[in-house]
Amino acid sequence: MKLALFTDGLFDESSAKTAHGILRYGEREVVAVVDVKSAGRLANEVVPYARRPVPIVAGVADAVRLGADTLVIGVAPMGGALTAGWRAVLLEAIAAGLDLEAGLHTVLSEDPEIAAAAAAAGVQLRDLRAAPPDLSVPSGTRPDVRVVHTLGSDCAIGKMSVTLELDAIARARGLRSAFVATGQTGIAITGWGIAVDHVISDFVNGAAARLVEEGAKRADLLFVEGQGALGHPAYSAVTLGLLHGCRPDALILCHRAGATHNDDYPELPIPPLTELIARCETAAGWLRPAKVAAIALNTRGLSDAEARAAIEAAASETGLPAGDPVRFGGDELLDAVL
Repeated sequence: MKLALFTDGLFDESSAKTAHGILRYGEREVVAVVDVKSAGRLANEVVPYARRPVPIVAGVADAVRLGADTLVIGVAPMGGALTAGWRAVLLEAIAAGLDLEAGLHTVLSEDPEIAAAAAAAGVQLRDLRAAPPDLSVPSGTRPDVRVVHTLGSDCAIGKMSVTLELDAIARARGLRSAFVATGQTGIAITGWGIAVDHVISDFVNGAAARLVEEGAKRADLLFVEGQGALGHPAYSAVTLGLLHGCRPDALILCHRAGATHNDDYPELPIPPLTELIARCETAAGWLRPAKVAAIALNTRGLSDAEARAAIEAAASETGLPAGDPVRFGGDELLDAVL
């Protein structure tokens, strides 16, 4: 499989987190990023976090010439709907013989036009957000494993990245650890998981509980990826359901250094870290007490000196270990949650 990641001029923005995550953590071959705004450059030049020097091209035809056989929608838009502009690109990709992979709330296999075009062209449609059909509410028990869960002050601030980084460090130490994907990007990276934000609301907790049960078959230490934020006007329900469903033993609070207001709702201030910690621990304690063990900062856009100063300030404010595991390594954070 050779992937082309479609980002529609948004590759340099946080909403292209699916593309960024696949490039940094995925094992599948990526031959192109389709992004007219950044065309002509390399992915790691535009987003150093992405690591791989993949060429950025202007259109689907360019990606096909580079050998792509699958087009992945690499943007996670608010609301997750398929736009008219994206529909045209997907139909172009199908006509060129590319399989499609998407983590939208619009299920491609249920879209009459796209499904018919795919059938006619003999290509596959992979809907990463599609939920298992047999989900239900949680049982009253949880496997005897250690569960570490990331919560955030906002969306798209690196909860998945922190979780993946700590899992990788744990496995490098010889621990039997696993990353538990709860969103479409994590599923695209690991090949398993449930996108909990696409689950019927009554079954979100049950989906999270099932993920812990499945993860327990793979490892003794589970890093469950967080979604949304407890104080987010749009996504708080998903965050709380995931928290109560996975019933963690330890929490990591993720925050973008310097952020003061919600990115999607700029009129909404982000509380101080100490208040966010209290919220997380209170909400977790309604079912299973869990403490915030560490602070993970996203210091993207800051110099090294500014980033280290922000980390020191967070540690001083909270009295907890703090760091940016993507930028500086996460051993201290891992020690805290163990």
